[in-house]
Amino acid sequence: MELAHSLLLNEEALAQITEAKRPVFIFEWLRFLDKVLVAANKTDVKEKQKKLVEQLTGLISSSPGPPTRKLLAKNLAALYSIGDTFTVFQTLDKCNDIIRNKDDTAAYLPTKLAAVACVGAFYEKMGRMLGSAFPETSQGRSEILMSLQKVLSGLGGAAASSHRDIYKNARSLLTDRSMAVRCAVAKCLLELQNEAVFMWTAELENIATLCFKALENSNYGVRVAVSKLLGTVMATALMPKQATVMRQNVKRATFDEVLELMATGFLRGGSGFLKSGGEMLKVGGSVNREVRVGVTQAYVVFVTTLGGQWLERSFATFLSHVLDLVSHPRATQTHVEAVYSRRCVSFILRATVGSLLGEKAQIAAAKEICQAIGKQMKAVEAVVNDTSGENKSGAADIAASQHVMVCALQELGSLVQSLNATASPLIQEASIGLLEIVTSVLLHPSMAARLAAAWCLRCVAVALPFQLTPFLDRCAERLNNLKTSPEAVSGYSFAMAALLGGVHQCPLGIPHAKGKMVVSIAEDLLRTAAQNSRLSLQRTQAGWLLLGALMTLGPSVVRYHLPKMLLLWRNVFPRSLKELEAEKARGDSFTWQVTLEGRAGALCAMRSFVAHCPELLTEDVIRKLMTPIECAMTMMSHIPSVMKAHGAHLKASAAMVRLRLYDILALLPPKTYEGSFNALLRELVAEFTLTDNSANTTTSLLRSLCHYDDSVLLGSWLQETDHKSIEDQLQPNSASGSGALEHDPSSIYLRIPAGEAVPGPLPLGVSVIDASVALFGVVFPHVSYKHRLQMLDHFAECVKQAKGVRQQAVQLNIFTAVLSALKGLAENKSTLGPEEVRKSALTLVMGPLDNPNPILRCAAGEALGRMAQVVGEATFIARMAQYSFDKLKSARDVVSRTGHSLALGCLHRYVGGIGSGQHLKTSVSILLALAQDGTSPEVQTWSLHSLALIVDSSGPMYRGYVEPTLSLVLTLLLTVPPSHTEVHQCLGRCLGAIITTVGPELQGNGATTSTIRSSCLVGCAITQDHSDSLVQAAAISCLQQLHMFAPRHVNLSSLVPSLCVHLCSSHLLLRRAAVACLRQLAQREAAEVCEYAMSLAKNTGDKESSSANVSPFAPGVSSRTDIHCRHQGVNITETGLEGLLFGMLDRETDRKLCSDIHDTLGHMLSSLAVEKLSHWLMLCKDVLAASSDMSTATLLSSGKDEEAEKKDEMDDDTMFTTLGEEDKSKPFVAPRWATRVFAADCLCRIINLCENADQAHFDLALARSAKLRNPTNDLLVLHLSDLIRMAFMAATDHSNQLRMAGLQALEDIIKKFASVPEPEFPGHVILEQYQANVGAALRPAFSQDTPSDIIAKACQVCSTWIGSGVVSDLNDLRRVHNLLVSSLDKVQAGKGSSSQLYRESATTMEKLAVLKAWAEVYVVAMNIKKEAESKPKRAIKNTDDDDDDCGTIDELPPDSLITLVQPELPTLSRLWLAALKDYALLTLPAEFSSQLPPDGGAFYTPETIDTARLHYRNSWAPILHAVALWLNSTGFTCSESTEAAAISGLQKRSTSVNLNQASGAVGSAKSLPEINKDRMHLILGVSIQFLCSPRPEEPIEHVTACLQALHTLLDSPYARVHIAEDQLIGVELLSVLHRLLLTWNPSSVQLLVTGVVQQIVRAAQDYLQEKRNTLRCMTILPTILFLIARILKDTAIKSADNQVPPPVSAALQGIKSIVTLSMAKTEAGVQKQWTALIRSTLACILEYSQPEDSVPTPDEVSMLTAIALFLWSASNEIIGVQSLQNGCMNRFKNALNSCDPWVQAKCYQLLLSVFQHSNRALSTPYIHSLAPIVVEKLKAVERNRPASNIELLAVQEGIKVLETLVALGEEQNRVQLLALLVPTLISYLLDENSFASASSASKDLHEFALQNLMHIGPLYPHAFKTVMGAAPELKVRLETAVRASQASKAKAAARQPAPAIHSAPTIKLKTSFF
Repeated sequence: MELAHSLLLNEEALAQITEAKRPVFIFEWLRFLDKVLVAANKTDVKEKQKKLVEQLTGLISSSPGPPTRKLLAKNLAALYSIGDTFTVFQTLDKCNDIIRNKDDTAAYLPTKLAAVACVGAFYEKMGRMLGSAFPETSQGRSEILMSLQKVLSGLGGAAASSHRDIYKNARSLLTDRSMAVRCAVAKCLLELQNEAVFMWTAELENIATLCFKALENSNYGVRVAVSKLLGTVMATALMPKQATVMRQNVKRATFDEVLELMATGFLRGGSGFLKSGGEMLKVGGSVNREVRVGVTQAYVVFVTTLGGQWLERSFATFLSHVLDLVSHPRATQTHVEAVYSRRCVSFILRATVGSLLGEKAQIAAAKEICQAIGKQMKAVEAVVNDTSGENKSGAADIAASQHVMVCALQELGSLVQSLNATASPLIQEASIGLLEIVTSVLLHPSMAARLAAAWCLRCVAVALPFQLTPFLDRCAERLNNLKTSPEAVSGYSFAMAALLGGVHQCPLGIPHAKGKMVVSIAEDLLRTAAQNSRLSLQRTQAGWLLLGALMTLGPSVVRYHLPKMLLLWRNVFPRSLKELEAEKARGDSFTWQVTLEGRAGALCAMRSFVAHCPELLTEDVIRKLMTPIECAMTMMSHIPSVMKAHGAHLKASAAMVRLRLYDILALLPPKTYEGSFNALLRELVAEFTLTDNSANTTTSLLRSLCHYDDSVLLGSWLQETDHKSIEDQLQPNSASGSGALEHDPSSIYLRIPAGEAVPGPLPLGVSVIDASVALFGVVFPHVSYKHRLQMLDHFAECVKQAKGVRQQAVQLNIFTAVLSALKGLAENKSTLGPEEVRKSALTLVMGPLDNPNPILRCAAGEALGRMAQVVGEATFIARMAQYSFDKLKSARDVVSRTGHSLALGCLHRYVGGIGSGQHLKTSVSILLALAQDGTSPEVQTWSLHSLALIVDSSGPMYRGYVEPTLSLVLTLLLTVPPSHTEVHQCLGRCLGAIITTVGPELQGNGATTSTIRSSCLVGCAITQDHSDSLVQAAAISCLQQLHMFAPRHVNLSSLVPSLCVHLCSSHLLLRRAAVACLRQLAQREAAEVCEYAMSLAKNTGDKESSSANVSPFAPGVSSRTDIHCRHQGVNITETGLEGLLFGMLDRETDRKLCSDIHDTLGHMLSSLAVEKLSHWLMLCKDVLAASSDMSTATLLSSGKDEEAEKKDEMDDDTMFTTLGEEDKSKPFVAPRWATRVFAADCLCRIINLCENADQAHFDLALARSAKLRNPTNDLLVLHLSDLIRMAFMAATDHSNQLRMAGLQALEDIIKKFASVPEPEFPGHVILEQYQANVGAALRPAFSQDTPSDIIAKACQVCSTWIGSGVVSDLNDLRRVHNLLVSSLDKVQAGKGSSSQLYRESATTMEKLAVLKAWAEVYVVAMNIKKEAESKPKRAIKNTDDDDDDCGTIDELPPDSLITLVQPELPTLSRLWLAALKDYALLTLPAEFSSQLPPDGGAFYTPETIDTARLHYRNSWAPILHAVALWLNSTGFTCSESTEAAAISGLQKRSTSVNLNQASGAVGSAKSLPEINKDRMHLILGVSIQFLCSPRPEEPIEHVTACLQALHTLLDSPYARVHIAEDQLIGVELLSVLHRLLLTWNPSSVQLLVTGVVQQIVRAAQDYLQEKRNTLRCMTILPTILFLIARILKDTAIKSADNQVPPPVSAALQGIKSIVTLSMAKTEAGVQKQWTALIRSTLACILEYSQPEDSVPTPDEVSMLTAIALFLWSASNEIIGVQSLQNGCMNRFKNALNSCDPWVQAKCYQLLLSVFQHSNRALSTPYIHSLAPIVVEKLKAVERNRPASNIELLAVQEGIKVLETLVALGEEQNRVQLLALLVPTLISYLLDENSFASASSASKDLHEFALQNLMHIGPLYPHAFKTVMGAAPELKVRLETAVRASQASKAKAAARQPAPAIHSAPTIKLKTSFF
């Protein structure tokens, strides 16, 4: 192959290779030349031009194949356009000579066609230059026409003279037998109409007629080509191109004329067109379906060509025209025809309104449709209410109006559904009245219209879920009010059923109570059905329909109604045969109809139950269901006799019962109805063998049971086109494509099959057969072999009996059933059965391999393959293969050769390479031979298809046959005429299969490998260049495979541009293939892909500018050619491929395609977004900008309307220029909401990608410096304002999905940029300047009508924003904070308070989101507070240096955030605990479900428990953390009662927040320790349960929050003690943490874990320490105390000098230490023991201090000191016991009365300390008992004055005690107390006479008394006076003493002693214990 790569053909190399390989060599050289000529140096080309021309023209006459001809011509033309043009006319003449040659043999034809191709290429390339010297063609086939098309396009207007001749010649060929020719003529005429004005003026009608004729018996390709011609000509007639208009004075056709012409085709078809007018209008004669479908496509082309703006302006007229089509009697002759016409009209509307109009224009269109519906309905109501009967045609009008209604309502529904939430203006504007209009149709007399209205309501509710609940309520209310109208019962029940069916598409659901409401309505309808025969049928149907719809709400709702349902089902059917017989005897025809409908309805509701609630299907429930089902089966056998008795009109009802029965049985396990197999199979077989059915109805399932890959044989690839919904009508099986809601009303609540827009169940006759076939497949594997044999033999018999068309129908059905059965066997992994069963099956299957019907042959092949799979025995397979081999060797007819070649393919497909290995060689050789049969393209197609199957299934075993197969494929590609597209499609499949087989080997460099590889590339090149889209799609998938295995060898520079061109193809399959390939390329080489795509944009740009210079009429060209470009040319602009893909998202509806586009864009984004940041952000911004700007289209159009009113016909020029300019200036339509959502998601992805790329993206200073260094550096932070703007636009859009995406983006932006500093203002962050934007984006989300999911997301963003620390001003913070406060009020409003729109769990989600947000804010606030407290306090700066300090002034004071949270804390803490308790209950395993509270928790209801769980799972962690912080900060001191007080306001507002559950208080209030224990258990329980096994997908934040909560909790002393006391918890927690440490890697988690472990260990240590001390103490204490007491007893002996021996003082010190030990905290047992010990020790000491005769006198002072220590240090509780008290008092009394003054003195001192004890309870008894003795003692001193210093000391100590008592006494008792003290003191005074003679001690006493009196007087003046006044003699005595004292002071100042009160006592105890 490499030798072929030279500028001149390497003739030596060519001569050396074999004849067979030469065509490939030549083709490869031409391919090389094609690439090289464009790039080559002009002078090089000119040098070799002569030789090249010789070589190329020489090839013309070498009979080249089609691809070679095409490439040859292209190269010749390119050569002349690049080099010199001297010899071009010679070459042209040479070609014309060849063409005029009279040789008509087949051998000469390729040469002629090569010449034709060259002529075409010359004119296309250099048309104007060559003039109009083009030839008259002789042999009119498709290739010549293709060339003619090129000639015309090259010449343009220059060929005007020949236009009419060409038109005449071509016209007749438009109805040629060959489809390829028809296509070519259509394309040729399409080119012609660009210049030939007569085609769309004078000849317009003829062209229309011609096109209608061409559409008769057409195939898909012809329909596409002809409809394009027809639509374009009609559009041109209405709006001619300006250039042509200016050249000739043209009369333009009017809109009405054009539409009228199109309508004739739609309504009458082709052939009847030339009959006289009268005949045409008669209703007889059917419309040709192919023509109708073709004209339908033409309508779409017509509107598309005129463009979106035109449609917007003319929509009203256009709408009324298409709706008129479907009300015309010719369009609705039979029911099926009416459905077909409706589908066509719906297709026209969907394809135009759905894709050409932007969202604003679609809303306007929806208004128009509403008005049309309203108008129709008024007319209908007029007829219905017209009782006079004057309006004879009324019934026909109503019948026609139903079809108009269906089309209009379906389009309205589809429009609203595609607009989604952006459709809200339609509902909110009262003037439109959409809901009123649609609901009015629910009362339409026709069922089809009512169903369409119900469907439309469902669409509205799914688009705008907040309408769902109000709609349901409204329908329920109307249903109740209009119970007596049959239409109302039917219509409103349809509507309710439709709405219930839509609930699964609304994530927020509906309130649980609606289920109860539906059940009660349905029960009521069923109960009252019998009361009024006029309503029986409707009420019965409505009741069951509603119950069936209820089942779609799923197990959570149905669970509650199941017992009732089972009862209803049981009661519908007769219980026994006796009851059944009785029924038959008494019923009349109407009763039977109602009965059958009721039973069908009940079975339908059962099927819905089984399908939607599989979780509830326990064995018990299935058993209960089987009772009515078995009754139904029994009843089936009796129906024929009932029908005989009551007439055939029960047929439909009976068929409905059968359909429902088959449907439900197919869903149940066959084991459950084994007993009824015989009867059931009889019914099934009779059903699909058409035993009791005179119609030849066929099943629709055959295509779906055949293999998807066989679509090329079946033509089922039509299912994959944009025209699927109308092309279905032309399929051969019964009623194909005539699906409609009225065939089965239950489909209104079922899920729509994927890819369908509206549910379209087939007519009942077909549905029943389909159901029987499907059930047969389910049951067959469970039937005995005997029965299998009987059935198979019966099938053969049935086929034999039937004749002609009926035979085909029976065979089709039987085959489908057999395939269904074989598929069932394979799925059950069971076998077919013994030899005789196999034989019978084989005979049955082999027969139709020779059937002329290709579908049957296909099915037979498939069945054969499946049989081989199920039997799985080599001998059996060999026998089957051999049979086909023999047949193929002998047979010559096309039918058997095709059938048996497919049989071989299917055998290999189902048995695989290993099982069929030994037949591989034979199979391949036979198929290769068949594939070369050029006489029959059909044989080639089937054999190549089988070959592809074999290559696919053999895998590596095929490697030996690759070369011959590949060479055959290449040869065929070069020789088979391109018109045989099926052959080329199969060649493409073979090529793909070969590439897969060779696989990775293709990368190798060996000679064979490179040959194989280059052959594959040549093959791909040929198929790529084919004109058929399916062949091109095959080529793309081949290249995709090649790229996977050998990426280096696939030339992206040519592949990518071709893929981009295909993206604008009108073929869905080609667009799909192109996107799938791009997806794969973008995964590896995104940058290259984008680059090559952009090169395409540059090239088209160059071409455009050059063409603009050529054409003198630039403005006029644009509008039309743009639209062409959009489909044929390229649509790539400066936004590149990614821009094109974004644009496609707006237009494409195919799911697979859209998902691939998303992936492709995703791959491109991942690889390129970071480098080309601005570009990608611009893309997203442009898409999102559609949210905010008012679309220009509407502004323009409104202006146009006014102009149009002023003058009807606008000036042509302005019209064209505006059209053109608008088209150029803006994209097709503004991006739709789904695309905008995708763009918002892309935005989030870009942010994440940047995060992983470079830190500079999030650092403004770094980014700026990087930008300075290199201006091409593009960093995210520089685009922050754009990011915020985009997020803002999205978050405030109409569309809810977009709002979610926008809020998500906003949250991401806040998280990533919160800490980025603003370099110019130190201390500030860059996000601060966007506060207003963030606030404005959040505010709308908290409005009253926002759905819960958005509020939940917004709360999340709020908490992120508040917690991010961006906002520094408290007032700014308050704005966002207030949003959360308002939400908190909502949370407190309790469970069913507000009028609910959504499921209860939506409220749960919202409330938990609010609590979670608050929790997050509180956590942040506490962290800030903690940080602030840990920092050293800064001194407040002086105000003078204010300037430097600007950074700190508006900083938050450290507690500011906490001040915002503080007021809400009492409420919050309570709610948080409630939420945690709920969460804890909900995480219990299922076996504990009985323990859950029956009426739900604080925030969830029991019905929505499953969905609620998820919401709790999302929010518990931050709440747990917050609760731990709160408990830690309040130190567990906050009891429930204080909280309750704080929250009592809440209780007043609503009693329904179930808060008392949070505390678990049931009636009785708990004590604080109990509450705290509960809280600890709750928190630890939740934490341990979670940390035990956090699911791997659990966000790491949950794990960290949980660990932080534990850490915080263990900071509080209470918690530490709790966890240390309960060792089990501690150990459990540690083992859980250990596991966590091993399983979770992030270091943050591991650090937290170790932190918590530290806390636990520390708590345990502290606790142990304390406990150890206490315990140790208690063990040795008795011994110690005993020792002390004994030591006291033994050593405290009275000594002469009153010295205290050392042991005694040590013992006293010991007593003090022990008694003062604090034992308050210890547990009760220890405390009790302790008390007993202290008491007994005191008792011992009291006993020891009792003076006895035998032992030495104990030292009273030491003993008293010991007693006083006990009194002073131990608490009253311990020693306030009566016996001890008495003992102590006695000891004190003894001491007071002691004769030893030293003892007295010490006793007074000790008493003083006891009296002064702070605990009055302890001191009072001692005061009462001992004070009187003290007073007595002191009074006695007057008579017995002290003689020694010691005695004086005793008196002084006693007086001190008395003075203290005076001081302790209360004011009112002061006088009495002084009355004791003062006289005593005065009595100590000596008169002057005795003073001189007194002893020194006596004198000292006098001085002491006087000093004290002088001190007391001023201290208590009032009381002192009172006492003195009462006793005058005392006063005298005192005054005397005072005077004497003053006199003596004056006399003897030197001898004055120090005042006694100051002098310390001369004797002191050695050790002071106080």
